[in-house]
Amino acid sequence: MSAALQNIRVLDMSRVLAGPWAGQLLGDYGADVVKIERPGQGDDTRHWGPPWLGSESAYFLSTNRNKRSVTVDISTHRGQQLVRELASKADVLLENFRTGTLQRHKLDPTELRRDNPGLVVCSISAFGQSGSRASQPGYDAMIQASGGLMSITGPPDDEGGGPQKVGVAIADIMAGMYATTAVLAALNARTITGKGQYIDVPLYDSQVAWLANQNMNFLVGGTVPGRMGTAHPNLVPYQAFATRDGNLMLAVGNDRQFRECAATVGKPELSDDPRYADNASRIENRSSLIECLQTQLREKTTSEWLAAFAERGVPAGPINDIGEVLSNAHARERKLVRRIENAAGESVPMVSNPVDFDATPVCYERAPPLLGEHTDEVLREWLGYSADMIAVLRNEDAI
Repeated sequence: MSAALQNIRVLDMSRVLAGPWAGQLLGDYGADVVKIERPGQGDDTRHWGPPWLGSESAYFLSTNRNKRSVTVDISTHRGQQLVRELASKADVLLENFRTGTLQRHKLDPTELRRDNPGLVVCSISAFGQSGSRASQPGYDAMIQASGGLMSITGPPDDEGGGPQKVGVAIADIMAGMYATTAVLAALNARTITGKGQYIDVPLYDSQVAWLANQNMNFLVGGTVPGRMGTAHPNLVPYQAFATRDGNLMLAVGNDRQFRECAATVGKPELSDDPRYADNASRIENRSSLIECLQTQLREKTTSEWLAAFAERGVPAGPINDIGEVLSNAHARERKLVRRIENAAGESVPMVSNPVDFDATPVCYERAPPLLGEHTDEVLREWLGYSADMIAVLRNEDAI
């Protein structure tokens, strides 16, 4: 076996980020992912530039590798028929249209699964396929806001802060991750039952679910979490500090690490102080401890402190910008950036999938496709269409 999902066909009818992220992950693991796009237009993100590499936006390139692009106009009768034929040959169908769109185009998932009982259909939407908000549209930023994330992101009000969104579309990305794991679980279930199933993944519910300890802090403690900047609600000291020439992130996770931290900054007595002896006490006396540590950390440079903390096993790191992250020595050691040549002869830089299998390696075979690049190829391979049949579809503007 050369790839974990080399026997799986995915019909990716999604666009923008959440669905394409799931499709890219499945492609990374070896699935044959066919991306269905609107003729002449394609995925919305193809136009979300600058920056551009050739005719493609960097945004589109970030989430569409290891896919083949097929253009189909699903508003036409012949285009709808073509999608039904492709779905009959697929193992997985991903879509993130607004709720009800597939039904309006006579591509009801229930009907598709009736024709192909083994098909796993995964729908990603803003608020799910049921409930009073099912028909409402949604983008990542509004989900971050309404799903609670912005209420805990950013400095507190008394430090001049306000609600902030995360610097990437994390609600979309996490919904895509949940969708991927759900698809893999459904494929495993199919090996037992022989049947596919329908999966409903809402951005909103996903956003709420991965608030993790902040959710439980409220459910158990009854206090609504607020914004704390870089600080942690359940650990102290666990936040960014200023040094003599910059900043660093200190992440102390237990009492042993705190003892080593206190000794490193020249204040070993802090670990014996009953106000700071254990994590619960440190949380209660957060302000005085942070003030003391901040005074000490301003005395040396970031690199001096990082070396000292590393020597004593205290978790701490620099606050790097993305340029540093993607070009430093560690990035080269871990091959975090790879290049794949596309059909236009352009070398496309890609950030590596972080998973490293020892038997079924991640695939880096296909650069993000040009619009409609593989239409003829896929129709021949999946459906056995002849050149004449494809020409008829093109003359009818179905592809």
